[in-house]
Amino acid sequence: MLDIQGINVFYGAIQALNDVTINVQSGEIVAIIGSNGAGKSTLLRTISGLLRPRTGSITFKGRDLTDCPAHDIVKMGISHSPEGRRIFTNMSVHENLQLGAFIRKDADVDKDMEAVLDRFPRLRERFKQNSGTMSGGEQQMLAIGRALMSRPQILLLDEPSLGLAPNLVTEIFNIVLDLNKEGCTILIVEQNANRALEIAHRAYVLETGSVVLSDTGKALLANPKVKEAYLGG
Repeated sequence: MLDIQGINVFYGAIQALNDVTINVQSGEIVAIIGSNGAGKSTLLRTISGLLRPRTGSITFKGRDLTDCPAHDIVKMGISHSPEGRRIFTNMSVHENLQLGAFIRKDADVDKDMEAVLDRFPRLRERFKQNSGTMSGGEQQMLAIGRALMSRPQILLLDEPSLGLAPNLVTEIFNIVLDLNKEGCTILIVEQNANRALEIAHRAYVLETGSVVLSDTGKALLANPKVKEAYLGG
């Protein structure tokens, strides 16, 4: 579904990604783990068209995305829930969800909004509330719900558990599993490596902008080097 071949991404003269190659098959959960500054968020921002690779290629279902504007990438079926949630805090839950469907012209937007509210009952309770007044967990649910409103084929999740209480972390990961069971392909960046590898079909380890390991989630959970570096073991 998503094929990334040898991309090199720079911030000015500083190289953030070095010859990164990954792929995501339809129906998978693929995790990207690594320490702060490894390039995880840069990778997702490059896939979604917010950054451009200097060299290398990104293709989605056979179509080259390398020079596509971000809004066209959303139209193709890739939606990004960014690190830090990035909701519109001066707007209501309803307005944030409407903006998630901004590119859509079909008649099913209201139906899909109802599905999001069914999945996140707390968003229904706060439907008209200013989103900046909600808790961190509620804002994360809104960020994911907004991304779902574009009806994505692949969902990019950047640090969905960041800053959340343990019970909310469990809830967010259960939602990710449910979305995948319903047919959504997911590429997740997550510092909580244990939880990410537990749910991932496959995973990649990024270090200083390079892929240094890739395997199934279970195999990386059991890998001594991964345990020592990322799993507290």
